[in-house]
Amino acid sequence: MTLSTTPAVLVLEDGRTFRGSAYGAIGETLGEAVFVTAMSGYQETLTDPSYHRQIVIQTAPHIGNTGITDDDDESAKIWVAGYVVRDASRVSSNWRSIGDLSTRLEESGIVGISDVDTRALTLHLREAGAMRMGIFSGPAADADDKELLAKVQASPHMAGAKLAEEVSITEPQLIPAVGERKFSVAALDLGIKSMTPERLSERGIDVHLLPATTSFDEIKALGVDGVFFSNGPGDPATADDQVGLLREVLAAKIPFFGICFGNQLLGRALGFGTYKLPFGHRGINVPVMDRTTDKVEITSQNHGFAVDAPLEGETQAPHDADFGRVTVSHVCLNDDVVEGLQCLDIPAFSVQFHPEAAAGPHDSSYLFDRFIDLMSTSQVAQA
Repeated sequence: MTLSTTPAVLVLEDGRTFRGSAYGAIGETLGEAVFVTAMSGYQETLTDPSYHRQIVIQTAPHIGNTGITDDDDESAKIWVAGYVVRDASRVSSNWRSIGDLSTRLEESGIVGISDVDTRALTLHLREAGAMRMGIFSGPAADADDKELLAKVQASPHMAGAKLAEEVSITEPQLIPAVGERKFSVAALDLGIKSMTPERLSERGIDVHLLPATTSFDEIKALGVDGVFFSNGPGDPATADDQVGLLREVLAAKIPFFGICFGNQLLGRALGFGTYKLPFGHRGINVPVMDRTTDKVEITSQNHGFAVDAPLEGETQAPHDADFGRVTVSHVCLNDDVVEGLQCLDIPAFSVQFHPEAAAGPHDSSYLFDRFIDLMSTSQVAQA
């Protein structure tokens, strides 16, 4: 494969500029600049709906070396707004590969840039914080730097962005249980990855995958044993409809499990606030302490917002006394960010990271079993 020599330029909203070569489609794109520290799994990253409207910077220096295969897609399309790599591989070397990454990016209309000092770019974002960015290639890169900067600065911020409805399915789907059916779960698609319903169904769960606009009455009509909220893009402060739905679920004492965006929405439903992190957690090597077991797990993460809840002790849920006591069950060992919530008086818990973890690690897969235990205990209590 011959890599492009077409000039491209990357412009940050503070005016810093990097020049390189076009990678993927030729043109221009705008989005929030985020860096991903994973050493593998670039295809899973690109197809994760949580990256909607974000330009992904890969800190691993060599990208595209294993090509692409349809089996590794986490959704039906590439969701990133743009892509930044240092060294784009000239060769795809993997027995599973059906094509090269550059061609897939081009066919998907994803504007990217290679031959960029991604280490310098990442260090800049770690110091200055996440910001808007643009990639311009071909004729678009010929414009004056001031004109390109103005385009970046006129693009929308991620704070205040309501995006879950943009990536969600529009019609319900059923992913049937594998083997003996044990439970049924309503899974709200806020940007779900394909591995998540697979991890549920392989444990004997019928998964009713539902649009982000689903009502509580529609969930009740399904007669499910539990409710699940997925990961997804955007600012949790904008998800008032989903927070209202979750409060009805909690009030009905239906067992609940949420991950990532779902964790932030549980925090909001309980009455806690959320806030934007300086540059977020994005990678597959983030250490988290599970306070219920005192074990440290290496986790997969992708989030730019977090829950603002007391780290120590039990807290009465601020929104509703009937929701009872809440504790922070998991904490990030890098920066003490809340990584999980556990309700003590109602059947609900959540984590900020990804236990389905494609392309790994799998330290946290037990959380799906914990959800099954919660539904089993709830059934016994109601009997």
